[in-house]
Amino acid sequence: MTVETTTRTTCPYCGVGCGVLATRKADGSVSIAGDPDHPANFGKLCSKGLALGETLGTAQRLLFPQVQGARVGWDEATSLVADKFSKAIAEHGPDSVAFYVSGQFLTEDYYVANKLMKGFIGSANIDTNSRLCMASAVAGHKRAFGADIVPCNYSDLEEADLVVLTGSNFAWCHPVLFQRLQTAREKRGTKIVVIDPRRTATAEAADLHLAIKPQSDVALFNGLFKYLYSRGEADCAFVAAHTNGLAETLLASHGWTIEKVANACGLAEQEIEAFYKLFAKTSKAVTAFSMGVNQSASGTDKVNAIINCHLLTGRIGKTGAGPFSITGQPNAMGGREVGGLANMLAAHLEIENADHREAVQEFWKAPRIAGKAGLKAVDLFQAVHDGRIKALWIMATNPAVSMPNSSFIAEALKKCPFVVVSDVTAKTETAQFAHVLLPAQGWGEKDGTVTNSERRISRQRGFLQTAGEGRADWRIMCDVAKAMGFHGFTYTSPAEIFDEHVRLTTVANDGSRKLDLGALLNQDYETLPPQQWGGERPFADGKFQTPNGKACFVPTRHEAVVCDGLTLNTGRIRDQWHTMTRTGLVPKLFGHRAEPHVEISPLDAERLGIAAASLIEVHNDRGKSLARALVSDAVPPGQVFQPMHWSSSFANNSGTNVAMSQQRDPISGQPALKSAQVSLRPFQAAWYGYGISVEAVCSKIDYFATRPLVVGQAFECADLCLPINWLEFVTAQFAGNAIASSVQGSNPAQFRCLGLTDNHLAFAFFASDKPVAVSRDWLQQQLGKTVNPLEILAGRPLAAGEDKGSILCACMNVGRNQISRFIDKNHNASLQAVCEATGAGTGCGSCRIEVQRMIHETQRFTQAAE
Repeated sequence: MTVETTTRTTCPYCGVGCGVLATRKADGSVSIAGDPDHPANFGKLCSKGLALGETLGTAQRLLFPQVQGARVGWDEATSLVADKFSKAIAEHGPDSVAFYVSGQFLTEDYYVANKLMKGFIGSANIDTNSRLCMASAVAGHKRAFGADIVPCNYSDLEEADLVVLTGSNFAWCHPVLFQRLQTAREKRGTKIVVIDPRRTATAEAADLHLAIKPQSDVALFNGLFKYLYSRGEADCAFVAAHTNGLAETLLASHGWTIEKVANACGLAEQEIEAFYKLFAKTSKAVTAFSMGVNQSASGTDKVNAIINCHLLTGRIGKTGAGPFSITGQPNAMGGREVGGLANMLAAHLEIENADHREAVQEFWKAPRIAGKAGLKAVDLFQAVHDGRIKALWIMATNPAVSMPNSSFIAEALKKCPFVVVSDVTAKTETAQFAHVLLPAQGWGEKDGTVTNSERRISRQRGFLQTAGEGRADWRIMCDVAKAMGFHGFTYTSPAEIFDEHVRLTTVANDGSRKLDLGALLNQDYETLPPQQWGGERPFADGKFQTPNGKACFVPTRHEAVVCDGLTLNTGRIRDQWHTMTRTGLVPKLFGHRAEPHVEISPLDAERLGIAAASLIEVHNDRGKSLARALVSDAVPPGQVFQPMHWSSSFANNSGTNVAMSQQRDPISGQPALKSAQVSLRPFQAAWYGYGISVEAVCSKIDYFATRPLVVGQAFECADLCLPINWLEFVTAQFAGNAIASSVQGSNPAQFRCLGLTDNHLAFAFFASDKPVAVSRDWLQQQLGKTVNPLEILAGRPLAAGEDKGSILCACMNVGRNQISRFIDKNHNASLQAVCEATGAGTGCGSCRIEVQRMIHETQRFTQAAE
């Protein structure tokens, strides 16, 4: 009998870098818990992290190498990749090949990829999906500090008296950190300011929400800079001793009066002044920023406008103070440490610096070294499209969905002479363009390190046998490198690679680079505990990595965005991750948001004739997508929000990034993923449908969005044309299963039916001329069970209290109806009482704001009735 074992590892989702305890049970299943000893999360996990054990099956896995769709051995696949890359280099030069890698990589994978491309192939054409995430933060750090160094750590959020969250839906995207902040707030009365065009769950928890116009952040912080200086809030001693460039930055901010800022940001002057006064009087202030700042055509200037305010007031390098970039992916930081971006060398050495290039080349004993920056993500795929890139290797990412103007990316991949994809699954939009597919290890199998947003290195440890013939990404690349005739890739373990990476950080480093991991050389890799490089606050000594050791103020410029239509903002939702190749396997993670949707203001919905829950078409000259209308005053008129997760694996015609332009920040190269100009129009569906089925369902209709269930799948659908015969249509959709009972309404669009197998529910289908109104969560639980056909056709339970409603708390599987029933019986119940009674909010806590909203709405209704 297998002995139960527990492994300390790290979550593969966001940049918080939570510690995980993965316990392999005797029956082979895996239970997941937060690691109480890990300093990032102290035992807490979000809904996604808690569900990691449910993502470990092999049903969706790529299990063996394939060439043109046919199974081959590793030797054949490796030789083919090596041969194609070698021939392209020989005929067209090193810059004719490229790697596109991922923040899902472990640091050891990133290191080998960077070494192979820059030091042996001799090109810097290696970029990463972290370019879409953190490149503007990197560029801003380097302009201000001389190096890409985050100056804060997580405890600063707990020690601050003011936390400004800008461009971040912290409660949903980094929920464990948000709960740490909320706990500290209860203890010390921390004030929270949220700067975001949308009224997100985070904004609802704020003391002050500044719903600025999209892309007006620079104006807001330039105005703050001027306000602080003009009112004597500058730390003159710090500025004189530790900074350069104040005069030029003051000149750039000169005209930003409160009135001008209010006009630029679309806010009342009183709101601006309230924020400025609060920041001015609160010395312990942290400004945490994320994608809403970075994913912009002016992202680098936004970052520097924030940093300028902290430098001016000396609020950096101190407890509870500083500008804090919160990374989006689990190892975006580790990738930056080893030079994973096209404009970097490893170990924070500069690719444009001849001495640095020589030092790295000598350390690697490399035959050549890239002499200039390579192509950044958008430019890289442009080069693929126009034929300059002859061979492309994509690893652990899905650019056919995640890159802007995704239709263009698909065209580029289709035109590329040779495409290699390494991944855990072949069921991605990118994989369909691969000439060669290589099976990589997944989370739970991989072994290596990651670095989180506070510069903390943690081990990701394998605890599962590798599925099929999968291999570690570093090993796949090493085998190809050796087949290309390169030395220096004979590693036998990730520990050897990590040791080399650590030693490289000490090369040509006399203390001028704070990224120095030399202290880790004598530590055992297998038992390595979480380690933070650079100390808790790297700039506590006032020394920066510029040539004179002083930080740089950077003048920044606000450019007003002209919008002729609606501005499309994109981002994550609470329980899903990226293009759902992992979270899409977990039924309960669809309970909160089940299908593609667009948040639109009531005014815009009325103006455009869009009804709540109807389908709408989002379109511009780059493409179009279909999504459900979520009419909400969380978005102001003139703006819409569409999550970026849905791909063709889960919905047809619903990709968000098809509408995004390739506009990007001129300094960082990061795409502007928050400000596409779009139009909306109602999708004139002849009928709407909802169904559940034990077996797979045909999806050849205009709109089809599916989600997994514990048994089978559920789906929403709609079409422009009515079927000629509903019985024939449904029989075809459900793969020939017989209809046991059906009801045809007087309206030709109204139809309901179900099918049974051995008296157990095999499928049910509901159609209407309007969005179907049935109890979805209850119905989904009936699949595979003995049922009352009349109850199924009614679409709801006949017995009161059986329907828990849509899932609000994914961690504890608590539905809205359960919460509502308790609140209805206990009108004056506190948030804590509701959570304790129902279980909602007792996991990661990211749903507590929505529970509080339900309490407030019930209390307002009760008071109005009285």
